[in-house]
Amino acid sequence: MFRKTLKSIKYKDGDLEILDQLLLPAKSEYKKILDVEEGWEAIHNMHVRGAPAIAIVGCLSVAVELYRNSFDSKEEQHDYLTKKFDYLVTARPTAVNLMKEAEILTEYSSEMVVNSELSTEDMRICLIKAIEDLLSKDINDNKAIGTFGADEILNGQDSPCIILTHCNTGSLATADYGTALGVIRTLHERSLIEKVYCTETRPYMQGARLTAYELVYEGIPSTLICDSAVAALFKNAKVTAVVVGADRVAANGDTANKIGTYQIAVLARHHNVPFYVCAPLSSIDFDIKSGLDIVIEERPEKEMAFIGDTRIAAQGITCWNPAFDVTPGSLISGIVTEKGVFQPDKLEDLLPYS
Repeated sequence: MFRKTLKSIKYKDGDLEILDQLLLPAKSEYKKILDVEEGWEAIHNMHVRGAPAIAIVGCLSVAVELYRNSFDSKEEQHDYLTKKFDYLVTARPTAVNLMKEAEILTEYSSEMVVNSELSTEDMRICLIKAIEDLLSKDINDNKAIGTFGADEILNGQDSPCIILTHCNTGSLATADYGTALGVIRTLHERSLIEKVYCTETRPYMQGARLTAYELVYEGIPSTLICDSAVAALFKNAKVTAVVVGADRVAANGDTANKIGTYQIAVLARHHNVPFYVCAPLSSIDFDIKSGLDIVIEERPEKEMAFIGDTRIAAQGITCWNPAFDVTPGSLISGIVTEKGVFQPDKLEDLLPYS
């Protein structure tokens, strides 16, 4: 099946552009990222979002600077890289992917510093290549997640599926294809999607603005519902499975994802609907024992109280606006990764790959 490609990230030889997701669905415009500071701003203010895409854009913003900078020594280059990554990871602290890629690249840089066979210029070229390789790796990982997730949901059956998804986990949240939406795409490519329901995802409306945009763009049968309609949907439609993404998965399988995910998991359990988290290995943080240790980002009250410049909440009301909640591993049917589907309490089986 031919698939039209919707690219959230355009990159070539130090030239980086991102699809400005704050303008979707009304406008499809690309925003140039000229340095790390602009990369931080794009991530923090959600011009780009989705844990995999955040990691890629953050790292590529470093590559943009490496293309035009030269260094007097490998030590100077390593210190420069370390400071840039320390700054970038403060943009959105809950999503772990950027932090993990930063640690990997910083360690790689440290190893090159003590490698006498590499010059300062060799080190710069190697760092750029390692960062650029993240794009193709993310696409390959997403397609593997799509295959494993579709096979798990179908379980040998060939009946068209009804799937519910929350927030946005597609091409706009990754390099391409998507995680949870990648599973939906795979099912659609096999002509096994009857209907996809996507939540609006208040207050930032990623489902209404972004997921709906992608589903319509690719001609996948779909319907938008209010966040508060999920229980009624489970009662009135025979939903095959729920698929969501993840911003961070703890060692015990507890998963931080967009606010509203936890309540969907509770409702899915009550209605005996399988609930799957779809995420690359880079989203799993084995240094965190449980969801209690995950730092939850809180967003400005303006995102709740206003639509655009129009206030919709009563003047003087205070707002609580956590960007994420944590779904206990006990409510998750399986965590779909590029290495297969794992029970939340068996994530240690992934340690050799992490």
